Amino acid sequence: MANGRVVHTADRTIGSRQLAALLPAEVLARPGYRTLADAVRTLILDGRIALHVRLPAERELAEAVGASRATVTGAYDLLRESGYVRSRRGSGTWTELPDGHRPVGGHVLLGAGGYSADDDPGVDLAIAAMGAPEGSLAEALAWAAPRLPRLARNPGYHPFGLPDLRTAVADRFTRRGLPTRPEQILVTAGAQQALALVVSLLCRAGDRVVTENPTYANALDALRHARLRTGSIAVSDAGWDMEIAESTLRQTVPRLTYVIPDFQNPTGSLMPPEQRLRLLAATRATGSWLVVDETIADIALDVPAPAPMASLAPRGGADHVITIGSLSKTHWGGLRVGWIRATAKMITELTAVRVAADMTGSVLDQLVALPLLDDLDRSLPARLAQLRIQREALVQSLQRHTPEWSWQLPPGGLSLWVDLGEPVSSALAERAAAVGVHIGRGARFGVDPGTFEHRLRIPYTLPADRLDEGVRRLASAFHDGVPLPSAVERPHWVA
Repeated sequence: MANGRVVHTADRTIGSRQLAALLPAEVLARPGYRTLADAVRTLILDGRIALHVRLPAERELAEAVGASRATVTGAYDLLRESGYVRSRRGSGTWTELPDGHRPVGGHVLLGAGGYSADDDPGVDLAIAAMGAPEGSLAEALAWAAPRLPRLARNPGYHPFGLPDLRTAVADRFTRRGLPTRPEQILVTAGAQQALALVVSLLCRAGDRVVTENPTYANALDALRHARLRTGSIAVSDAGWDMEIAESTLRQTVPRLTYVIPDFQNPTGSLMPPEQRLRLLAATRATGSWLVVDETIADIALDVPAPAPMASLAPRGGADHVITIGSLSKTHWGGLRVGWIRATAKMITELTAVRVAADMTGSVLDQLVALPLLDDLDRSLPARLAQLRIQREALVQSLQRHTPEWSWQLPPGGLSLWVDLGEPVSSALAERAAAVGVHIGRGARFGVDPGTFEHRLRIPYTLPADRLDEGVRRLASAFHDGVPLPSAVERPHWVA
């Protein structure tokens, strides 16, 4: 199966050709037993091969990857020793996780919790999000408290979302240049649920989808979990190559295209208006639903906040555009409030899917979100000013501790996409974890396995002193005198 597809538990087994297609070209060119074991382990950790899936027989995999059977036997032995597979006589070899290991992506959300040095909390550079603005939640709760009893008199089920909040979200879209009615809004438990609902409604296992490459790691996880075939549009330091994007859309005719045009995660790039128009036209021409993730659209540090992409389409030309967003980046990730903006018909269909999943959202969270959203234009400038200071602090720390690394300063967003100059991202992330720094290795953001091993995503969402301490520890891990192995040469390790 093509790169980007997750091999799901329901498949029960993965064929030798399927597994070979998921392996990086570098591993196929040099199929040593350690590099093969490391590549399979990475596929399991990234969720590309699900848990409790039977791996190919040793002889079959050896033929598929052009290696000796002894090489595959050695790789499977290493995987068994580290707890990533188990074997039963007559039943084969099955994927699993070592005892106590966290699920795919769990280490990112749990941050530095696994670091146990005495009196050292570590530095969490894995999550590109800030804490709540001081006092804002208390004020919002104080506003919500006297209004909650009135809402509590009814059963509390609002599958579309609280009517007042739907109106507030619609009004904000209208002020930003995209006329929107409340019936075009579905309130969700964050942008991640919004994407999952859209994928669940519009896609079936095996459908083709297109994303940027690199892109938001949790979005990739959602697409892999849905067992979709993923094509990609490259996003470099120079931005999007729209000619290649248009060609990719024509050739693949994807069911869905997912993009982050506003301060793209992880690169921070901002898509120019003329490219937005071309993407709108290309997705409409190929019959692809265009899912626009606006989660970071308000984090505009050096330029005006962009208008919604759908507002650029000619009249009647944006019915295929689905816009998702949330309060996670502007306010707080612990407040699980997001939304979907689409046609009223699409919103009704999405709500039916949502009811089957979780019935309704938290009334209290939505009530608290109302004053926060209404006050966003007044409260956001202070938030952005703080981020500018922290971005400059991160840049100065990198220049001081790691002058050999490079990056493009993004006009907005929450992180730098740092070029290490050599493909050692995963090894550096492991070494950094040992000294209490948790960081997003580049491969987590790549559509294809083994890509972006020369990159790290480093957020500037912590105070300046914590950023400097994190970079200092990263630099120490990078410069400790023991050469970091590249992605291909990396020896046996246990994540």
